[in-house]
Amino acid sequence: MPALASIFQGAALTASLIMAIGAQNAFVLRQGIARQQRLLTALTCSVCDLVLMSAGVAGMGALLARYPQLQYWMALGGAAFVLWYGLAALRKALHPGALTVTTQQGLARPGAVVLAALGFSMLNPHALLDTVVLVGGIGAQQPAAARPWFLLGAVGFSFIWFFSLALAASCLTPLFKRPGAWRVFDLLIAVMMFAIAASLLRNTL
Repeated sequence: MPALASIFQGAALTASLIMAIGAQNAFVLRQGIARQQRLLTALTCSVCDLVLMSAGVAGMGALLARYPQLQYWMALGGAAFVLWYGLAALRKALHPGALTVTTQQGLARPGAVVLAALGFSMLNPHALLDTVVLVGGIGAQQPAAARPWFLLGAVGFSFIWFFSLALAASCLTPLFKRPGAWRVFDLLIAVMMFAIAASLLRNTL
């Protein structure tokens, strides 16, 4: 029973942090709608969470708190990355295309998908705060015997969420065969990315 309680606690904590639509979820959603490398996208994001949450439980959260300069450069890198993605989304919104075999709205090459997913996971201070500092910090406070179960619950929900989001998003594909739908979606993504970048820069500079 204590193990089950720890699993539930870890899963509930991850659920409360991961379900808000941010940069990482927006990327998974786009890939799902476009039906481009959905499983690879979900797997890469999930594995990143596994690595970051494990590092947090092992003490990386305390390391980040000890060296604020590290957080500073990570925030700058994250702001630059999401700003670049926001500009790319804005460019697509200005020149939308129907979702066809010849006009793809997601990333199709496996290498590009992995690099983008790594960027949204590893260069995103918001994701790092959630996984390393919050999940990792709370996990590190658990009794030693409960930490693996807590981590199992936290990581397990991350896998369930990303794969569910990537696969369920494909139900929206028929809607996005119209260029206007992509225009609205990309404008929303661009605004979100610019807001995240502005928030990171405001809190850093």
